[in-house]
Amino acid sequence: TCALPISVIRLWRQARLDHRLPSHEALSEAAGRCGYGKLHLDPAAGTVLLDNPGMQLDLGAIAKGYAADAALSVLAQSGIRSALVAASGDLAIGDPPPGERGWKIGIDPRGSDGDVERILELHSVAVSTSGDAEQYLEIGGKRYSHIVDPATNMGLTRPIAVTVVARKGMDADSLATAVSVLGADRGLAVIRKHPDAAALIVTGEGAQMRAVESSGWAQLSHEAPLP
Repeated sequence: TCALPISVIRLWRQARLDHRLPSHEALSEAAGRCGYGKLHLDPAAGTVLLDNPGMQLDLGAIAKGYAADAALSVLAQSGIRSALVAASGDLAIGDPPPGERGWKIGIDPRGSDGDVERILELHSVAVSTSGDAEQYLEIGGKRYSHIVDPATNMGLTRPIAVTVVARKGMDADSLATAVSVLGADRGLAVIRKHPDAAALIVTGEGAQMRAVESSGWAQLSHEAPLP
């Protein structure tokens, strides 16, 4: 689950519609109802207890990846194992197409006209990209991403786009969002703790744009499947 209540996310969604930043007071009030410490799971009973009234769960950082995984599983149960499920930026990839080594996937996280484009050939993995290329609010020349930093309750303002390849869509989805918030250096440290994951992180814009790859990404860039 996300550490932010859905009310914070809704404030930013409404802000994009109104083209106006949410107030610090509204963000602070909404954030006061959140926190994983206020969420209590009882695995034996199969229940969830939320401490505060109005507190809700936001699954935005894992839902599409989970849905893509589930769709691919349904196809496999029906005997369709050579398949690719696309869920708006999240891909769950099954066996290769007939006669191919894998599915060819073009990666260009920030829409940079090919400056950091990668062509991967993948199977039996999932891919997720997070960034502000499509969902953002621009006020006074500053771009606020739809990805919210739980430390500040503000949309990210530094340019960053993250693509993660992992075994499962839910893992790729959550890692891509987390690395976006953490930034390149701390994000790579997180990726290193997940040996089945690889990441391409693109930061900056224009002449300041740079691409950073995790150690596992080099194998993918040579069009080899994830080991």
